[in-house]
Amino acid sequence: MNKPAFQILGLTGPTGAGKGAISAVLSDCGIPVLDTDVVSRIVYEPGQPCLSALTAEFGTEILLPDGNLDRAKLAALVFGEPDPEKKKEKLSSLNRIAHRYILAYSRDWLAAQKAAGYSAACIDAPQLFESGFDRECDYIIGVTAQKETRIARIMARDGITEEKTLARISAQHDDAFFARNCDVLLENNGSKEALTEPVKDILRARGLLS
Repeated sequence: MNKPAFQILGLTGPTGAGKGAISAVLSDCGIPVLDTDVVSRIVYEPGQPCLSALTAEFGTEILLPDGNLDRAKLAALVFGEPDPEKKKEKLSSLNRIAHRYILAYSRDWLAAQKAAGYSAACIDAPQLFESGFDRECDYIIGVTAQKETRIARIMARDGITEEKTLARISAQHDDAFFARNCDVLLENNGSKEALTEPVKDILRARGLLS
């Protein structure tokens, strides 16, 4: 019998939806998961070509004295741009640079998981569609949650005000976008345990769990 083809799973959803709980269930089921938020920190490290490209685009003012990226300064430079057109251009440049290196790292990681003998691996990417990586996925799991739940999670996680939390939420895709573009949409308003069987059902349907 031929070995089943390696499957790439995508995991995405808006901020505060609780993708981490899905990742944990997938890991428990033997599916390795790569968090692209972690990858972004890796590619932004001093000496990495991504940081060099960002510095070339936005200037050395985005660096701390020790050479590390000043994330707050970069965010202020891009998202705090008062001119709408310039803000759009800056955001496009930031995404173009960041996505290039994050995707390259993710592809290398996926190749390593395939070589290690895994039948599937998952990329946890808040910007799965924006980066274009959705086109490389065999199956996409979307995660959402009630607005009140998301607000509470974001405020507790990031220590920001409700006003700033609502601004973040309003700047992202709504549930209808993920319902249209994902293969399945799970709602995560509770515990990891409540998600275990729905995730296992997905894996069984994909032939990844007996």
